[in-house]
Amino acid sequence: MKSYDVPLLIETALHSNITDLLVERAAKTPNLVLFQVENEPNAWSPVTAAEFLEDVKALAKGFIACGIQPGQAVGIMSRTRLEWTLVDFALWFAGAVSVPVYESSAPAQIEWILGNSDSVALIVENGAMRSKFDEVRQSLPLVKQVWQLDTLDLAHLKTLGAEVGEDILEMRRKSATLDDLATIIYTSGTTGKPKGCELLHRGFVDLSRNAVLELPTVVSEGATTLLFLPLAHVFARFIEVLCVHGGVTVGHQPDARNIGPAMMSFKPTFLLAVPRVFEKVYNSAEQKAEASGKGDIFRKAAATAIAYSKAMDNPRGPGLLLSVRFRVFDLLVYRKLRAAMGGRVRFAVSGGAPLGPRLGHFFRAIGLIVLEGYGLTETTAPAMIARPDAIKIGKVGQLLPGCGIKINEDGEILLRGTNTLRSYWRNPEATAESFEGDWFRTGDIGELDSEGFLSITGRKKELIVTAGGKNVAPAPMEDPLRADPLIGQAVVIGDQQPFVAALISLDPEMLPIWLKNQGIDRQVSLAEAAKLPIVLKAVQEAVNRVNKNFSQAESIRKFAILDVELTEASGHITPSLKVKRNLVITDFAEQIHEIYQPRS
Repeated sequence: MKSYDVPLLIETALHSNITDLLVERAAKTPNLVLFQVENEPNAWSPVTAAEFLEDVKALAKGFIACGIQPGQAVGIMSRTRLEWTLVDFALWFAGAVSVPVYESSAPAQIEWILGNSDSVALIVENGAMRSKFDEVRQSLPLVKQVWQLDTLDLAHLKTLGAEVGEDILEMRRKSATLDDLATIIYTSGTTGKPKGCELLHRGFVDLSRNAVLELPTVVSEGATTLLFLPLAHVFARFIEVLCVHGGVTVGHQPDARNIGPAMMSFKPTFLLAVPRVFEKVYNSAEQKAEASGKGDIFRKAAATAIAYSKAMDNPRGPGLLLSVRFRVFDLLVYRKLRAAMGGRVRFAVSGGAPLGPRLGHFFRAIGLIVLEGYGLTETTAPAMIARPDAIKIGKVGQLLPGCGIKINEDGEILLRGTNTLRSYWRNPEATAESFEGDWFRTGDIGELDSEGFLSITGRKKELIVTAGGKNVAPAPMEDPLRADPLIGQAVVIGDQQPFVAALISLDPEMLPIWLKNQGIDRQVSLAEAAKLPIVLKAVQEAVNRVNKNFSQAESIRKFAILDVELTEASGHITPSLKVKRNLVITDFAEQIHEIYQPRS
């Protein structure tokens, strides 16, 4: 059993809370541009630290004037935009507890989160979200007030708050300490109802103060990042707070379709993303090259980049021939990819799932160093992250200060530290099941090397045990399958079955591009594509590539291509892009039956 802890580099006084990070930032650099707002496409307007602080204070006074009390919960349901961050900080200034609700949540999910958290008010982005709330409003008697971002509601709140004195606001702002509740974030819920994670001010403050010291070349005054992940997720939420403390200029982009143009105009220096985003960037570039007749050049460039990155880890470094090839492809391919991301991006922070060595090496070689991290909602996002000068591609980085890790004898990863949740809201049974003393059971399985780098090998509850008794972790097979441009999602199955198989859905965004590159220039539905011999052959080749890394007992023997997409809207994917495995297995039982008991 391996375990170790890393002490905090800097400790914070108990009477502090998240709001102090903004107050200190505005006092230190009042004219620093803390946010950029895209009022028109590709046209950004600056918001300084001092301006943002005044806006936060005015809105906080409005919440106080409307009766929001210290410790009361208030829901926020919106896409990623500056107003989300504004409302979040204003609620903390008013002494309240913010409760994120995913923009895509169904009325029943809204009802559960707001009802379970005892939320007394809700901020929604638009009329569509308000309508979803209205469907369940009768069962939420505590929610007395609803405000809407795309109306004049925030301006009206600021007007109401004009009579609230600075002394009252300051008293409210200081009402919470490090050990008080800052937010209740509900897990995405791959099984059962989402659990509310009680996250304290301490986790956000300690992580922010110490992460800036650990990552000075990434998070610093003058750095910029484009935030497009949902702020309802703990990953983006922590970065929101970290950037305020670190003086990083943040732009928000709520529409995934506009990420490319937004990066071109905003020109971030670092990005926050999940592996699926990096897969999309790579696959899109490959298919565009294919469409222009340069597919072979791109693939050779990619192979060169991966070889070059691997050689960087060799004491002798890249040889002369490889270096020359690399410089040629840098002129032909790599610099175009960097330009497509704005031309200034140097780092990316990746979390949520392993990125995989292939993409890690590729992006490092072209000039984008991906810092893989590891954490959960329950750990206020990161517990571990790679440093620019300490990277092992294919592994997540080392512990952040204030965090500890232990690997149990069964391989389960346990975490503890200043950032760990206090408990699950009103769920003592789940809390008791999830803790071993002060160690939080993550449910993930992994290995620590001698330098403290962590390899994630799967989820404990997702381990497949075949009829032959072979233990198989699905994730190491699913992740590389999803990296294929044709494949949207892959769900490996085989529990108590004679062999391992997979359910595969196609990527509807990449499918028409891929088909056109194969000479099929017409509209093809997912159901039709699932039966095309050319698609079946390509998916089989992707499966064969993955199988090369596994024994015969572990490899995927058969697969079925689904005629529908697995999405959040279909109920099979969580907002954080995790597969609801049990639901997939239930809903596609007929296809699974066909795999294991085909018709004669």
